[in-house]
Amino acid sequence: MRPQPLICVSDVEASSRWYQRLLGGESAHDGPEYGRVTCDGRLILQLHSFEADHHHGPIGDVADKPYGNGVLIWFETDDFEAAMARIQALAPEIVMARHVNPNAMHWECWVRDPDGYVVVIASPDGSAP
Repeated sequence: MRPQPLICVSDVEASSRWYQRLLGGESAHDGPEYGRVTCDGRLILQLHSFEADHHHGPIGDVADKPYGNGVLIWFETDDFEAAMARIQALAPEIVMARHVNPNAMHWECWVRDPDGYVVVIASPDGSAP
């Protein structure tokens, strides 16, 4: 089993570029209604337009804000320092600056994406002093 999270965004192509820069990934599919971000050939995030209903009907309500209330979009990376350099270059809103999570004993940095979702970048459990 592998997670393949999907979030609704206001601009799929712009969000895809943002997430590719943040995560060091690449596009596996980009379009105005749906996008896929991969890393090392593995799907790590799907992006879906609020307006597109495809075969399943609308997934989210563009008027129902804040987006992602109660949800953190969490990514673990083996190269936390490279992720921090990408975060610095991207200059997103920082929700919680680099810190050690005392429960997992790993590094974390929490940022906000262009639609307002909170994204966490974390090092592997036990990797912080």
